[in-house]
Amino acid sequence: MFKYAAAFAVLATPALSAGLEIDIAGEANGTIVIDLFEDTAPLHVAQITAIAEAGSYDGVVFHRVIDGFMAQTGDVENGVMGMDLSRAGTGGSEFADIPAEFSDIPFERGVVGMARAQSPNSANSQFFIMFEPGYFLNGQYTVVGEVTEGMELVDQIKRGTGANGAVIGQPDMMAAVRVTE
Repeated sequence: MFKYAAAFAVLATPALSAGLEIDIAGEANGTIVIDLFEDTAPLHVAQITAIAEAGSYDGVVFHRVIDGFMAQTGDVENGVMGMDLSRAGTGGSEFADIPAEFSDIPFERGVVGMARAQSPNSANSQFFIMFEPGYFLNGQYTVVGEVTEGMELVDQIKRGTGANGAVIGQPDMMAAVRVTE
């Protein structure tokens, strides 16, 4: 893990947090609470905490939502409400990609995982929340936390009807994201 220390030096200043509070607006309206697993995925938690503290998740849409599977958000580059959302899901953040931090925590309902491209070491800012168990993801994606309050709101997030779960029209969004201690 030390060989990645230089790439994440910029993340050394934010303290690791206990979680996130996310205000969701759209078809779902309310606040969800996520407990972050800083012992399981310290690099991922540090990165998403830094992005949240900077306010970069505010206004980011749920661009990919697949009924019975998951709701994906976190593209701070191409997924901000008010932008041309045709590229939502293709971007990341100003930070470097993060090396995988796989664990034995299974992808159950409410688990939060990091989205990535084909490379296991390509997670950046995007994450997803599981509607139902997805054990085929176990050991393939980094688990960063779990929803501890508001899962009923996650269930109400507007579903995608486009290719690969893309949300057509006005997607739900993370109106505000706060780091909790």
